[in-house]
Amino acid sequence: MKISSQFSKYATSYDSLNSVQNLVVEKLISLVSGKPENILDLGCGSGALCKSVNWDYKNFTGVDFATGMLDLHPKSANIQCLYGDFNDKSLFETLASSNYDYIMSASALQWADNLDEVFANVKKLNAPIALAIFTSNTFKTLNATASLDSLLKSAQEIERLADKHFHANFEVVTYKLEFENAREMLRYIKRSGVSGSRRVLSFGETKKLMNEYPLGYLEFEVAFVTSD
Repeated sequence: MKISSQFSKYATSYDSLNSVQNLVVEKLISLVSGKPENILDLGCGSGALCKSVNWDYKNFTGVDFATGMLDLHPKSANIQCLYGDFNDKSLFETLASSNYDYIMSASALQWADNLDEVFANVKKLNAPIALAIFTSNTFKTLNATASLDSLLKSAQEIERLADKHFHANFEVVTYKLEFENAREMLRYIKRSGVSGSRRVLSFGETKKLMNEYPLGYLEFEVAFVTSD
């Protein structure tokens, strides 16, 4: 398992809420071999990946189950936005009617109900992949300090499933996002939608966390799964 790291500073503004996700997209794009002409993006959100593709393509299909995100996604004659949930097998039955040169996903598949099943359905589309998946070590110290369990899979489990279905290349990248203080850090978590834990802290627990959190940054860990 190859592990590398990247450090990112946080500026308190709305535009920086997705700074780590943007770094993930940048890394993912760099791992794509060639210049695929027909691209599928699973969990496309508002189009960060689409906006970052720096080559000409024939068709880009973005899939998401959040209509509000799809409304913000770039639109053009060669960009198709499709409402769908990658947890739903019927989505892949619809997608099978098209041919894709590459299947991509950035910061979405960590929310798969059954990643094993999603990987199996992706494999049936018979195309190279470039996937970025947040792991359980995201917010590792915060979760430990607050006695929270992560909802996300470990890098080892993601690698096991990736090898089972794709015999893929696998790399883990750690990111650190700095904050001026614990209050700004918690505000980021609340507004960015990247929380990897289920239980909401009470006011007292939140105050305790702010006092006891030992770091000046949040940790993120992302597994990059690629195949040709």
